[in-house]
Amino acid sequence: MATKVLKCKIKREKGYLYYLDKNGNVSMAKMARGKKKGGSPKVAVKSGIVRENGYLYFIDKQGDVSMAKMARGKKKKKVAKKKVAKKKVAKKKVAKKKVAKKKVAKKKAKKKR
Repeated sequence: MATKVLKCKIKREKGYLYYLDKNGNVSMAKMARGKKKGGSPKVAVKSGIVRENGYLYFIDKQGDVSMAKMARGKKKKKVAKKKVAKKKVAKKKVAKKKVAKKKVAKKKAKKKR
């Protein structure tokens, strides 16, 4: 998919990020780790590559500058809508709850003296 633009055989150092800067040069910057902040970028290789629109430029595994076409604006597949029959909603009958009757306790009659 990708085509090589420039063979520069960059040997990567651990802890550095390699990228193509605005001027088309390969730059390297120290990556931030934990509370330590990253460093300012240094130019690793002066290449002066002029970029084309619609392409992604990167440094590949061999250390060369490569470019790949960006995936933009793919058409989405049309999904056929299924017709769903509307279900009739039956009204539920509400059953009345039976109220339990409270038992009345009989009072003891007082004896007359």
